[in-house]
Amino acid sequence: MPMKLDIKKELNSHSDRVKSVDLHPTEPWVLSCLYDGTMNIYDYSTGTVVKSFEVSDQPVRCGVFVPRKQWIVCGCDDMMIRVYNYNTMEKLQAFEAHMDYIRSISVHPTLPLVVTASDDMLIKLWDWEKGWATTMIYEGHGHYVMQVLFNPKDPNTFASASLDHTIKVWSISSPIPNMTLEGHERGVNCIDYYAGPDKPYLCSGGDDQVIKLWDYQTRSCVQTLEYHEHNVSCVSFIHDRPLILSGSEDGSAVLWNSNTYTNEATIQLNKERCWSASHHKGLNRIALGYDFGTVVIKFGRDSPLVSMDGSGKVISIKQNEASTMNLRSVDISSYGDGDRLPLVGKELGATENSPQSISHSPNGRFVSVCGDGEYIVYTALAWRNKSFGQADEVVWDSGGGEYATRRGASDIRVFSNKFKERTALQTDFMAEGIFGGNLLCIRSSDFVCFFDWESMQLIRRIDVIPTNIYWADSDLVALATDQSLFILQFNREAFETVLDQCGGVVGPDGVEEAFQLLHEFSEKVTSGHWIGDCFIYASSNHQLNYVVGSEVSLLNHMDGPTYILGYLTKDSRILVADTSVNITSYALNLAVIEYKTAIIRNDQEEAAQVLPKVPASEHNKLAKFLEKQGYKEQALDLATDPDYMCELALGLGKLDLAADLAEKDPSPLKWKSIGDVAMQEGRLDLAEKCMVEGEDLPGLVSLGMATANAEILERVAGT
Repeated sequence: MPMKLDIKKELNSHSDRVKSVDLHPTEPWVLSCLYDGTMNIYDYSTGTVVKSFEVSDQPVRCGVFVPRKQWIVCGCDDMMIRVYNYNTMEKLQAFEAHMDYIRSISVHPTLPLVVTASDDMLIKLWDWEKGWATTMIYEGHGHYVMQVLFNPKDPNTFASASLDHTIKVWSISSPIPNMTLEGHERGVNCIDYYAGPDKPYLCSGGDDQVIKLWDYQTRSCVQTLEYHEHNVSCVSFIHDRPLILSGSEDGSAVLWNSNTYTNEATIQLNKERCWSASHHKGLNRIALGYDFGTVVIKFGRDSPLVSMDGSGKVISIKQNEASTMNLRSVDISSYGDGDRLPLVGKELGATENSPQSISHSPNGRFVSVCGDGEYIVYTALAWRNKSFGQADEVVWDSGGGEYATRRGASDIRVFSNKFKERTALQTDFMAEGIFGGNLLCIRSSDFVCFFDWESMQLIRRIDVIPTNIYWADSDLVALATDQSLFILQFNREAFETVLDQCGGVVGPDGVEEAFQLLHEFSEKVTSGHWIGDCFIYASSNHQLNYVVGSEVSLLNHMDGPTYILGYLTKDSRILVADTSVNITSYALNLAVIEYKTAIIRNDQEEAAQVLPKVPASEHNKLAKFLEKQGYKEQALDLATDPDYMCELALGLGKLDLAADLAEKDPSPLKWKSIGDVAMQEGRLDLAEKCMVEGEDLPGLVSLGMATANAEILERVAGT
């Protein structure tokens, strides 16, 4: 069965001929190097030009990001290498590097090294920490060198492609090639390394219109792929999927299945010749450079294929290989917020499809994997196949072990916890997605409908288009859309009352009283998780926040996109994964959440019982939370910061307490604030004291004149 790639065009810019593109690994940017001598950085999430560089009056044939230095390094037909800071746009370096056009640049992943290739048939190694000195020159090709690329699995080696029909593999420490791969009948334009652990593969494309797959350990050609009708100008392994991309001067880009070597999709964008491509591990995007502009294509989902059960067992899938990690194998408490946990994966087995989603059942015993129109339910421990079928999506209920599948726009089925089909649901609208939880939720292009799992009775239609729905263990539910986050409360009792009144028949909109909107926030949520009545979420602007009631609290700023796996109560830590399934944790004390929840519910007795469990380091933050909820007296009792305590006392009209606090931690601003309020309330003795302590001479003069107090005026005159 062919893969379901869900290809979407994210950026479609129009420009002069694009000779090179490079995706930034963390920012939503693509670098375009143009034949007219300019470079543009596009934000593909907004479709706008972020930066533009006037580089040369000659074509810019190659350019790459160096994220660890905030640089762009580019090469031009004027034989010059230039280095720019992409934040300040300052040109940092410019020097003549070759005796002919510069075709390609590759940056070492860890060392301060850059390798360049040119039409002068030379490859050069540069060290930026040595003032961009040439540390090695590699000779051996008999024609233009079109591309060079470091091996991601062995960065002490790199490969080169040349119009002399060959590919050579080099060590950075030797000017003599380790090997030469021959097989193309004409010049070789492009190469890419496979970054996965299982295959020592390299792919290449040439003027003979074919793509070749090489095993560089056995030095043999594994496969030849034919489709294009003109020169193949770019190739790229798609590192998180079993795919190879090829682009050609015939205008087409092809996605090949790297397991079966079949054409999975042909992309025709009518932008004339395709010259370059870029893809990074962890990004489900491809950038393509054409005669008439730059295109960024998104395929599949943004989040990694990873799921965690309630005990801390994680299952992730890369390519078709599933592995498990146990968070209990490390002492999470000994690692700080954002520290990568040194987890060791254990192989579970291979999936029988090309997965696009994975999720644990509520009890953690089973895992559903869905992809390419098929689903499989595995046992979480032994990775045994328990059930399978055709579906585009699989979702679980909140605890009974039932699950639902969606195939196409109208085929929705519910299965029992014995993996037997229990019922099929017929809707009068086209289903575009389903969500699990306390209720079965079905999304159309304009709204979402909630159904009871047991009876399949329509409960409520809501006119929003959620990207995801998150249920708490209670009756709270979070609806995340492209622009907003809605917190709602489900009232089953109200629904059943109306249902009885209607004789068991409700209209197409369901029962309005079934849901109550509690809060709305202008946030784009990428992932979320409930802890009691607290909703934790990662936002599109790389923040980790949590919501209790209407109060949003920032937990941490993230370096890039992260996805919440869950919460470990024993450790009081939130677990998150990045796109490469590097797992980190962040502290969020459960007692803090319970205290805030009790306050929101106005359960003062519960709050008093929980408070002793709250660490003293959190008291001042809770005091600010209490103040926002209108509990200023409690906030004052809990506050620990002297400035904040003084401010609260002043706001409550407790001037003597504010003055006592000011004496313990004095500052002119505090004394002036207290003195001003004391004057307004006629506390002239306190006002005078504040002015004296705060050395407010103009204030003392005003006070002395207003009260005809010669003693005050004489005291001021004597200072």
